[in-house]
Parts: sequence; C-alpha cells; structure tokens
Amino acid sequence: MRIAIAQNNYIVGDIAYNLELIKKSVLQAESERCDVVVFSELALCGYPPEDLLLRPDLYKIIDKALKELLALDTSVAMLVGHPEQKEGKLYNSASFIADQQILTTYQKQLLPNYSVFDEKRYFSAGDKDCVITYKGVNIGVVICEDLWFPEPVKQAKQAGAQIILSPNASPYYYGKDHRRQEKVGARAKDNQIPVLYVNQIGGQDELLFDGASIAYNALGESIFVANEFAEDFAVFEFDEATNQLTTDRTDSVELHDEAEIWQALVLGTRDYIHKNGMKGALLGLSGGIDSAVTLAVAVDALGAENVNAVMMPFKYTASMSIEDATQEAEALGIEFDVISIEPMYEAFMQQLAPKLEGTQPDVTEQNIQARARGVLLMALSNKFGRIVLTTGNKSEVAVGYCTLYGDMCGGFNPLKDVPKTLVYKLAEYRNTISAVIPERVITRAPSAELAPDQKDEDNLPPYEVLDPILQAYVEQDKSIADIVAMGYDEAVVRRVIWLVDINEHKRRQAAPGVRISSRAFGRDRRYPITSGFGRQFR
Repeated sequence: MRIAIAQNNYIVGDIAYNLELIKKSVLQAESERCDVVVFSELALCGYPPEDLLLRPDLYKIIDKALKELLALDTSVAMLVGHPEQKEGKLYNSASFIADQQILTTYQKQLLPNYSVFDEKRYFSAGDKDCVITYKGVNIGVVICEDLWFPEPVKQAKQAGAQIILSPNASPYYYGKDHRRQEKVGARAKDNQIPVLYVNQIGGQDELLFDGASIAYNALGESIFVANEFAEDFAVFEFDEATNQLTTDRTDSVELHDEAEIWQALVLGTRDYIHKNGMKGALLGLSGGIDSAVTLAVAVDALGAENVNAVMMPFKYTASMSIEDATQEAEALGIEFDVISIEPMYEAFMQQLAPKLEGTQPDVTEQNIQARARGVLLMALSNKFGRIVLTTGNKSEVAVGYCTLYGDMCGGFNPLKDVPKTLVYKLAEYRNTISAVIPERVITRAPSAELAPDQKDEDNLPPYEVLDPILQAYVEQDKSIADIVAMGYDEAVVRRVIWLVDINEHKRRQAAPGVRISSRAFGRDRRYPITSGFGRQFR
C-alpha cells in the first residue's frame, strides 16, 4: 500500500480554501500512484476553530465540503479531519473516504484541556477504537492527543490494526519536536506497529504549527521527519506481509536552535498578516536591538517592498541611534522615514501645563513621548493599510516595561514570547545570513531613551538575571523560595514577581504574538487582573 501524508497550511474557518488544498493534495497523491492520503486534524475547518464550533451554520458548510470530497472521481482514499455533529453531540472526527463514500468515521477519544487547548469546551469524547480494512490492510486511526497516551493505540492494535494513521494539530514551542518523537516512537515500539503522524503548519493568531510530521517503523525507529515551517508531501510504502513501513524521502531539512526559532517567528508573522488580508507591515525603528530584530523578521516574512519603518527621534535620542536605524533600513532595502516627535510632545505639554503646574517631571512625561510615537504609527497604518508591529520582548511584557497606547500600540508583536537574552542571540544568528544589524546595536547597553542617559538596568535587574527569574515564575510556576534556592537575591526576586503580577492589565491589552515557549502570555497563561495574590510579594 502506498500512503501519502499532506502537511498543509490551512486557514481557520475558510472551508472553501481548505477544501481546495485537500483536493490539490489528492491530485498529487494520484500522480504518485498512492492508495491513501492522510490530512491533519480538523483539516476542513482548520485548527483551532474555537467558538466557530458553536455556530450552527458552520456544519452546513462542512457537510457541503464533505459532499464535494465524496463526489471526487479519484482512486485515492482520504483520511480527512473535520468536526462532526452526531446525536446531539459534537466530535473531533476523521473520516475515511473511499470509492465516493465514507467507510468509517473515528471520534477522538482523549480531549486535551490544558495549556492552549480547550477541546472539552466544545467536543464530546469518542469511546471506540477505529480499525478499517482497506485493500487488504487493517488501518487504525487515532487523533493527536490519543497518541500521547498508551491506551488508544493499544486498543487499535488489539482490534487488528497493522498500521496507525494519525491526523494531528500540534502547536509549536521550542523543544516540542523531541517530546512528540518520544511519544510517537514509544507507541510504535510498545505495540510493534508503524505509525504515520501528520501535522499541519502555519500561524493561527498566537499559535504556530511547525509541521515536522513523522513516521516510525514497528521497531519504534524514526524513518522520516517532514520539513519544518513549510508545506510538505511525502509518500510511504507499507508491506503488510512484513510489517515494514519505508520511504525514499531523504531531503527533509531539520532546523536547530536560533535557526528554528527564527523560522518560527518569520512564519508566524507572515501568516498573521497574510491570512488577515493585510497589505504589509509598519514599525517604529529606534536604533535598539528589539526593533532591529523585529524589522529583520518582518522583511524575511513579507519582503522589503512590503515593510516600512519610521524613526521618531526626540531630544533624548542619541545620534548613534539614528545612524544605526538608518543603516538597518538601508541594509534591508526598506522604505524609511524620520519624523521628529518634539513638536507633538511640546503641543501636549502646552495643553497640559495648567493641569501639571507645580508637579515634578516623572514617568508621565516619558509616556507622552511613547504615546506620541504610537499616534504617528497608527495614523500611517490607517492611511496606507499596513499593520503596526510592536517590538516589545517577553522580558519587557512580563514586568510591564512598556507604555500602554505607546510602544505597545499595534496589531502584532513578533517578539512577544522572546526573552531579551534570546533577542540578542537571534540578532547574531540573523547576521550570519547577511549583516543587517549593526554590531553596535548588539553590544550597546539597552535603553528606552525616554530620559537623559537612561538605561534599562536603571529600572530592572540585568537581563541575564531577570530572564531566568521570569522563566522560573512565568513558565514553571516556581515559588519565591524555589527561585531564591536557584541562587537569586530574595529582594530582587520579590520585586520581579511583584512587577509581573501588577502588570497583568497591560498584557491583556497587548497585541498577539508568536508563541515559541511552552508557556506564553495570552491563551497559554491566564491570570486574573484583579487579584490579591501579588500583595504578598511587596
């Protein structure tokens, strides 16, 4: 039996578009003389569809799409994921379509309801294994989470399955591929059964799907890993007599470390902008490391012709910041403008003067600078139809070192889940491809340049100290005592945790961004804004 896997980039809710992708893959499977082609989880509607699943009209469109698949004049069988309404319940299902009929439909048994997953909000759990005999081969079907636990594959094996086909929608975070491979390899080895695991790719709001579909033989040995962050199509031979699964594919590209994360940021940014029908991107270029890396991501994602940057200097802006921003723009070949915010700032201060009389300058005046820049960027965004990319990193977002309606102003943040120390590593990596970030930007002390001689470390611990504390508290839920035991000063730890907790209101109003960690802000980490929990850290 020749089995193909189709690793496609679907659009949530665009059933017509997804249907065309599926049809295209069926034609490719025909040309490769395949018997079966396997698609990813909920391929027809895209994953995750969230509250679209609550709309009755969705299922009329899904049913129509399924009828179109049934009407295809093809010799290739399809395993297609879709939501299924049955007897008053909703299931996360996959249908095996062959000879213009649905031969069987499997309902996912294990529904994830942790981290970024909310499947129990929508779906009922299936309670039956699924093994179908097609062209003499007993094919077992499980969906995504079913593979992470032993029982579903064990049930299918006991029911006579000779091979497991598994549609998946497994979101990316750095290191996730190793966990997948460990789990899928264990299912194959423990049951002495080959497994074909098909993932989707693409960005969906803050979630990113990296593809990297995998195949294991009956010994639990990896025989194939699909391309990461790209659509892919691969063909396998299964010999039921010898229980052997093989492929001739040897050209897949596996990425590592900063190269992997860079491609994740590029794909997530590109898909957010393209899938939402936007014309391009616009950002404020400060001459600092964060905006420099954001600009490079945007250009790699969209092309230089679709990216604009604006330098918005003030009297505290160093001349080298203007020089470095100009050099970055020239190196990447983008349209670049310089617009001073001093006249706008002075106008604000003049109007506020009667009210502020007798007060001393503080963060208020600094925030007016940031908000003047936000007004400029949003005006250009409105006029030219390009989304504003914010440039704050995870470290700043965590402790609230950012201005609401100022530098937080925008529609998407590529670096939202990237700690400051990793931003530097990504800058160095991108310069190995082509030198687009001046060395001085990487080596100079970071500064918001909202006050004379201002440095980030005037307000925050060094990022080499801050980032591990944030990772321990935000991503690992460690207590103060746990973090102090790691070797950090207790007063510093308490202050950092307090800053994280009191700034939840800012994060709720922040733009979405690409998730690259196992615990990102947003749908992954949901803390109350109104909470007394943080008072103990003051």
